[in-house]
Amino acid sequence: MRYFNPWHHTATAYDEQGFINGIIEIPKQSRAKYELDKESGLLKLDRVLYSAMYYPANYGFIPQTYCDDKDPLDILIMSQIEVTPLCLVHAKIIGVMWMLDNGEADDKIIAVAAGDPAVNHFEDISGLPEHTIRELRSFFEDYKKLENKEVIVEEFQDKSTAMHILREALDLYAREIAPTL
Repeated sequence: MRYFNPWHHTATAYDEQGFINGIIEIPKQSRAKYELDKESGLLKLDRVLYSAMYYPANYGFIPQTYCDDKDPLDILIMSQIEVTPLCLVHAKIIGVMWMLDNGEADDKIIAVAAGDPAVNHFEDISGLPEHTIRELRSFFEDYKKLENKEVIVEEFQDKSTAMHILREALDLYAREIAPTL
């Protein structure tokens, strides 16, 4: 039986200007931690956040990418709205947040929704308000504390660094995952 899996069957729509497709798993302002079930392609509820915190941006993944943590590359898509889970969002990459989750690299690409006039003018993470950066850092450093798990946000890096990480994740998918499909 053949089925549609958004991780494998959705185009990345990647271009050298930094535009990409992202698939939302978790809308901003949610406490539900949804994640893609890699086998079925459905979203599953992993857990409700233990802390009284809400996701500060729409959170998801970039299709046809793969990282050392055995997951697709994560993406945070800034927008003025909460985007429905499993919605495909055309986004512009502006940077990356280097992060360690329980000692393992778990970088997050930072992007803006291309179709949202409130944010689509940002070209690089350096243009975001400093408070937005502090909110992202605070959320990811604190959201797993009540689970006794350590998350360290190392640095925020520019668009060029983010594009390099994306290319590595696309290449790893092409080598490790695509041949098995």
